[in-house]
Amino acid sequence: MNRFTIAHWCILAMALLPFACAWLAKSGGFGKPRSQGGYDNEDPRGWLARQSDWRARANAAQANTFEALPFFFAAVLAAHQLGAPQGRIDVLAVLFVTLRIIYVAMYVANLATVRSAIWVAALLANVAILLSALR
Repeated sequence: MNRFTIAHWCILAMALLPFACAWLAKSGGFGKPRSQGGYDNEDPRGWLARQSDWRARANAAQANTFEALPFFFAAVLAAHQLGAPQGRIDVLAVLFVTLRIIYVAMYVANLATVRSAIWVAALLANVAILLSALR
């Protein structure tokens, strides 16, 4: 099987999601002078560290999304390598990506309890991907 699967596309989507979070955290600061709190490309991490409310939460979601990548990537690749049913891998990978997008939205919206529940559900989807080759 030498084809790009839906799960492979999910790897790409997840690789891009942290950058979407970063863009969200920085949005609103673009085009404004630094003296007025606009985005500072000379000190982007310092600027992000000084943000509050939803921008700070979007930046935290970015960090957490980066943290979730290694396990997801490894789970998908291991499931492929071990010959798990492709349909199962694809469905679980799409579920994981969907849950992570919802997670980011809940993080930015400051819905901590819902966010944590979504995080657990995404983790369980990831574990299911890894174990999907078990027969």
